[in-house]
Amino acid sequence: MKTNQIGINTQKAETLAKELNILLANYSLFYQNVRGCHWNIKGNKFFVLHVKFEELYNDLIIKIDDIAERILTLGFNPDHQFSKYLNVSTIKEITETSKDTAIIESIVSSFSTLISLQRDILKLAQETNDEGTASLMSDNIREQEKLIWMYGSYLG
Repeated sequence: MKTNQIGINTQKAETLAKELNILLANYSLFYQNVRGCHWNIKGNKFFVLHVKFEELYNDLIIKIDDIAERILTLGFNPDHQFSKYLNVSTIKEITETSKDTAIIESIVSSFSTLISLQRDILKLAQETNDEGTASLMSDNIREQEKLIWMYGSYLG
């Protein structure tokens, strides 16, 4: 059984890297959507949401970097082409970036998508004895479940 430098079966690490690249694509689309919302939000909730969206996209960019670095740690290359992201991402570009309710609904939906993908990767990482990837997924899931609750509360 061939292993990579961190002691994980190379074939299983490749499978994880492929799944992480799909997750990376979804995070990248979500990030850009939130940036658009930050730039274009309008209405009486502008001052609150403008700041919230900035907090969110700043957090997303850190998670994007963590995922890309995990792919590299597994011995593979993270995808960086937006054209690839558009082809594999379940999260799609949004066009409505100025109405608070539509934006928050999109954010909640995007978090749900990320959590689902991360749970699948978590299970695969656990089966592979890849504690690093499992820990990253677990931390993200815990954080994002709380954010779904918080953004969902905004919707009533």
